[in-house]
Amino acid sequence: MDKWVSTINDIVWNPGLVVLLLLAGLYFSVRTRLVQVRRLGLMVRSLFGKREKGQGISSFEAFCIALSGRVGTGNIVGVATAIAFGGPGAVFWMWVVAFFGASTAFVESTLAQMYKFKHASGYRGGPFSFIEEGLGKRALGVAFAVITVLSCGVFLTTVQANGVSMAMQNAFPVPPLATGIALAVLLGIVVMGGVQRIAKVASIVTPFMAFGYILLSLVVVAFHIQDVPGVLAAIVKNAFGINPVCGGILGSTIAMGVKRGIFSNEAGQGTGAIVSAAADVPHPAQQGLAQAFSVYVDTLLVCTATALMILTSGTYNIIGASGEMLVVNAPELGNNYAGFTQSAVDSVFAGFGSQFVSIAMVFFAFSTIMAYYFYAETSLLYLFRGRSSRAELWTVRVFQLVMLAAVVFGAVREADLVWQLGDIGVGLMAWGTVLAILILCPKAIKALKEFEGR
Repeated sequence: MDKWVSTINDIVWNPGLVVLLLLAGLYFSVRTRLVQVRRLGLMVRSLFGKREKGQGISSFEAFCIALSGRVGTGNIVGVATAIAFGGPGAVFWMWVVAFFGASTAFVESTLAQMYKFKHASGYRGGPFSFIEEGLGKRALGVAFAVITVLSCGVFLTTVQANGVSMAMQNAFPVPPLATGIALAVLLGIVVMGGVQRIAKVASIVTPFMAFGYILLSLVVVAFHIQDVPGVLAAIVKNAFGINPVCGGILGSTIAMGVKRGIFSNEAGQGTGAIVSAAADVPHPAQQGLAQAFSVYVDTLLVCTATALMILTSGTYNIIGASGEMLVVNAPELGNNYAGFTQSAVDSVFAGFGSQFVSIAMVFFAFSTIMAYYFYAETSLLYLFRGRSSRAELWTVRVFQLVMLAAVVFGAVREADLVWQLGDIGVGLMAWGTVLAILILCPKAIKALKEFEGR
């Protein structure tokens, strides 16, 4: 199974996808005249707009659900794996992906608002909607929805659960099976309450966990402040292969930075578009701007916080393509990626790092899985649109059980397998979303001009 998963992962994440994501972000930045810079203030103000018709969810609630999907174990374990296989330079490429990805997030979220549909539970939509209605490709829309159900409901869910179980085992220790069962029970309580309960929980938990994590990281980095200039220089040098130690893995540096950047901020993946469609806002571009800002919060704040903690503390190793250790700063950690961040916090708060990071990952992963459920459920509702509501209800109930089982499965499986399954899901969704929004981009640009003209 491992061999098959690895082969499929290599096919999906071929260099063409990396180039496509970067060039698409650059293209959208040019077409929107760097909306992610020009309209930064408007991005923040867009978060707090009132609901237009009193239906669906608010712009802020949509922002929090999307941010909860973005801020997950990818911000802790994902950043650590990027450094482990790409060196410090991978962080630079995560920044690049975030900057250009903000314009990508704007386009996909604006289009999702334009092509959303009404459901008994509120507004719904996403890439499958604008693929069907915007491109007139019903079959491709259905295929994307099926991929989303598998990716978010199974593959990506196992990644989040695995990150939590690994961190909990390191810190307390708690058996992986117990962690998986506890996560599944908590998730079941929330998702049974529908989209409104998910929105309420996300709007409370997400800002709290992100602010607390960033605050602690500032304290850790402050204790290593003398190392910050050197770390920033190493990030830039390694990004272009200038450092001789990491020069031989330049391809991995760029690929890991892009892959982990997309995995974390989800720009171009289509998931942000799914939650954007649920928002009740007066203009599509308003939600596009709100979602563009969430990319910044995820990568430029939370991911950077993790990277600076690890790099200034020196609690990381760098692994070559064939598995050899290129840099060994923390031999006791090996390839324990969650341990990179835990040891960084321990360097300042001895004996507290493992516990804090484990608790943070529980919050991060739980909120992310909650968002993944929303994405997958919306995809199912799209597939059943116009059909029997009873069949839809039973399908959703069965899917809930499958997803809860995926949580337990991910908690007890090896990390490498579930990360590759997650990468396959992200890659397939990214291919479909980016190609579609490249074609439909002019509609989003027109909406932006209309909104700016008000």
